[in-house]
Amino acid sequence: MLADLIGKQISAQVIDENEHYVFAQTEGLTFRLAKAELKKLPKMGATISGFAYENEEHELQLTKILPKSGIGRYAWGKVVKVNKSLGVFVDVGLPNKDVVLSLDELPTLTQLWPKVGDELMVALKVDVKGRLWATLATEEMFKQISLRATKKLQNRDVSARVYRLKLVGTYVITTDYQLGFIHPSERVDEPRLGQVLSARVIGVRDDGSLNLSLRPRAYEAISDDAQMILAALSHSLDNSLPFTDKSSPAEIKAYFGISKGQFKRAVGHLMKAGLVKQSEGKLLLNQTEGDIH
Repeated sequence: MLADLIGKQISAQVIDENEHYVFAQTEGLTFRLAKAELKKLPKMGATISGFAYENEEHELQLTKILPKSGIGRYAWGKVVKVNKSLGVFVDVGLPNKDVVLSLDELPTLTQLWPKVGDELMVALKVDVKGRLWATLATEEMFKQISLRATKKLQNRDVSARVYRLKLVGTYVITTDYQLGFIHPSERVDEPRLGQVLSARVIGVRDDGSLNLSLRPRAYEAISDDAQMILAALSHSLDNSLPFTDKSSPAEIKAYFGISKGQFKRAVGHLMKAGLVKQSEGKLLLNQTEGDIH
């Protein structure tokens, strides 16, 4: 039965050849194997082995090139094509064959589907008709391959790839293979499956996984005026300036080149972010320059 052969290493008996292929038969089915993959051509009647699959021309084929993914074996594969009525095609390393991850395993919203170039961790599976499909790695699989994070990662920037989307939030794995979670409150838009994100560690949990945020740090989110004021403070001798919201518009305009209204808004944002304070007629920096940059 075809379903018992596809996706596995099988042996077959050579029955024919042409310019490019050797043909071999097993259980009444004929498979082709590219001569370019063979170091030595087999004789008629000899037994050859290879990974069995159906190529893009719907021809049964053997290959000596073992795909990165297999039945029960997971690996990263790159998305090479998107078909909204079928799913996404993933390159798992097979000659002339990309494997489909069915839309049944993809998010309901197509805008959250992987794009070409994104990567997914997949294994292979075979249906009752002998068709080869990709299937997403399970949560348990990601736990098995993950590494524990340490408290040293707190507030660090990490690169992470999305591997699961749920209503409660986004699940990712970092380039160093630590598991992470992004709560909906820590993002502006929901990331797509397979997307690589630049995130910030906002917590290290007891199980060694990370709580992450896609939102900028407070100083990264502030206005250009606030950035300018911060820069002036950080470059002053004592991290202070003789200006507050009580200063005259002329003084502010002369020093900063902005209106008093702009100054008050910028200082208000900086104070709300906990970066500055006002005291005794001065604007004071709460953090060191190293913390800001």
